[in-house]
Amino acid sequence: MTATQIGYTAGILFIVPLGDVVQRRKLLAIVMLMTVFALIICAFAPSFRVLSIALISLGIFTVSGQIILPLSGDLAGDEVRGRIVGIVSSGITTGILFSRLLSGLIADIWNWRGIYIVAAFFNLIMAFIIFHKIPNIAVQAKVSYRDLLVGVFTSIKRYPKIRGILLKQGMIFGITFNLFWTALTFLLSDEPFNYGTFQIGLVSLAGLTGAIAGGKLGTLQDGGVCEKWLTIFIGMSVFSMAMASVFCASIVHIFIIAAVFSLAIQGVSVLCQAQLFSLSDSERSRLNTIFVVNNFLFSAIGSSLFSLLWNVGGWQTITVGAVLASSLALFLHFLMP
Repeated sequence: MTATQIGYTAGILFIVPLGDVVQRRKLLAIVMLMTVFALIICAFAPSFRVLSIALISLGIFTVSGQIILPLSGDLAGDEVRGRIVGIVSSGITTGILFSRLLSGLIADIWNWRGIYIVAAFFNLIMAFIIFHKIPNIAVQAKVSYRDLLVGVFTSIKRYPKIRGILLKQGMIFGITFNLFWTALTFLLSDEPFNYGTFQIGLVSLAGLTGAIAGGKLGTLQDGGVCEKWLTIFIGMSVFSMAMASVFCASIVHIFIIAAVFSLAIQGVSVLCQAQLFSLSDSERSRLNTIFVVNNFLFSAIGSSLFSLLWNVGGWQTITVGAVLASSLALFLHFLMP
């Protein structure tokens, strides 16, 4: 997992910004074909060392979703950009949710190598479809690769509003989301639930509430009520984490809380990303890069906090930490609108 995350971070930093200066149809086809190649190596890796190298390569090239998101912002008009970004974001979320379920099922009936074979097959099909269906868009700027990478990080200075967006997103997604879902796996695998991998995967389908609503969530940005609804969604995160601290003995309660929380997470993510893409017509890939890198940095903080909080007091300490992180996001939302 660490090898894949290292590779993915490198891919986000060094490949995704290219979407601002190259034909994205070709870029998408290349990264997806390289993904297929890496998946095949993973499936037939003869040793752990080869598997680790293949997983790093897989992470580097599995960035097509983060190239497609800003592309969708470019293809959409100003009046529907939020809705389109929400639809694509929902597709990514749905894919992640079902991948957890599907990978657990395939591993149970086949083996872990089978997961990579199935993934390679689907990626090959999608590479073909994307290359033939996505239109060519004229490159908007000629920028050197060095300036392109520098522009990712200087965007925080050039667009001051980014700071508030990144902090809110980081606290909600990077910390609160990671604390809750990681702890939930521990909670459900222990007494009194004793759930297996596949059963825990079924519980994660509560996240479909956010995925299904994603297309509609983006219209809130188009309708000019983004700030109001960001307040509501961050407030829902605070409330759901508080409820998780109290109602943790019933799977029905946990499922409902997870569903509400997932809607809150998706609402914050879609609206923050829609706000980000509205800042520039020519730098959306670079803006998306800093958005995803920010998620990873805060996720690393969330993972570190999880180990500390779980060892101190288990589920209760985790939920208190999640409430505090969400409350801080709400404070920042009013401080840095």
